[in-house]
Amino acid sequence: MTDQVADEALLTWLVSRRFGEQDTLKEEPRSKRRRYWVHPIVSARPERGQFHQLYTDLRRYPDKFQNYCRMTIATFDRLLADLRPGLLYRDTVMREAISPEERLLVTLRFLATGNSFACLHYEFALGISTISSIVGLTCSAIWERLRAQVMPPPQPEDWIRIAGGFEATAQFPNCIGALDGKHIRVKKPSNSGSLYFNYKHYFSMVLLALADSDYRFVVVDIGAYGSAADAGVFRASRIGEMLKSNHLGIPESRPLPGSSGPPAPFVIVADEGFGLQTHLLRPFPRRGLDDRRRIFNYRLTRARRYVECAFGILSSKWRVMQSALQLTPDKVKKVIQACVILHNYVRIHDATVITEEQMSAMQSAPIPLEGNLQGRPGSSGLAVRDFYADYFLSPAGAVPWQRDIC
Repeated sequence: MTDQVADEALLTWLVSRRFGEQDTLKEEPRSKRRRYWVHPIVSARPERGQFHQLYTDLRRYPDKFQNYCRMTIATFDRLLADLRPGLLYRDTVMREAISPEERLLVTLRFLATGNSFACLHYEFALGISTISSIVGLTCSAIWERLRAQVMPPPQPEDWIRIAGGFEATAQFPNCIGALDGKHIRVKKPSNSGSLYFNYKHYFSMVLLALADSDYRFVVVDIGAYGSAADAGVFRASRIGEMLKSNHLGIPESRPLPGSSGPPAPFVIVADEGFGLQTHLLRPFPRRGLDDRRRIFNYRLTRARRYVECAFGILSSKWRVMQSALQLTPDKVKKVIQACVILHNYVRIHDATVITEEQMSAMQSAPIPLEGNLQGRPGSSGLAVRDFYADYFLSPAGAVPWQRDIC
């Protein structure tokens, strides 16, 4: 009898424990419940949001507006008109759509300051996910709607115009652009291995750009190239492939000003990190320079610094380029594309003259020359460089300040 009582007591205890645990599980929520449908900070956006508080007042003070948006009021209005069709969204039964003006202002502040979405959440009283969506969609609209307007594929007449600008400002004839690359620091993407890890030992995406003498970008390529140096990046880039396959539309060779010699090819100037080609020149090595080579290097540097200054203007105006972007690779590319387009857009509509002091501060087909340019591409590039070096030393190509270089 004692054993039967013990068994019944044990059975009762097990049953109560089993059902007690089930009751406990039923009482616990399966997922964290939302505390608010709309957070009070976000619901107070019409009274406390930066757009509603400042936008109207900023338009009364043009200097403050330009400092806030990185462009004049007239340029902002023109930009808004160009983008409005891509920034209009319908109201729903749940909430009103965010206006194109506010969408553009939020995106410009992100690009101008580099602040995180969390910071912009408190400034504009918008949800973090909402801000992320606004920035991505607006950057895409900027690239898709304005690219053909401010950075169209260059035609032969465009190359001629660019060459005229370099001849007038840098005294380098037949130059159709300055080439360089800029590493934009990013947070390491998941499962990316070493794809974004560069030779400078941090993670980045590369902006390879060709700039003209007005500090505008003519052609750009954005991508991840791992630890490749400038020459490797250029060979793998779209710009390098187009130059190699002669798909850039570069005009035929023409004689240099004041010269009665054979025609010279149009060339792109770059630094020591790039390889010599018929249409791509780099400086002579720094060791054993004579006057002829030193003058050529000086003249090439005067033309090449325009791309360095363009990068300086880009990163100082759109400071998101100075911070490590905590975004996915696709969104990082959209942000860089938008900054490039806005840079050209502002340079066109709010162009300012840059002095020599400001420039210094911001610098962080074969040609038939003597019929001896056959062989590997490097030999053609060497012959073209020597031809330009001889021209710069001649009376037709010399400039008054060359005596200070010798």
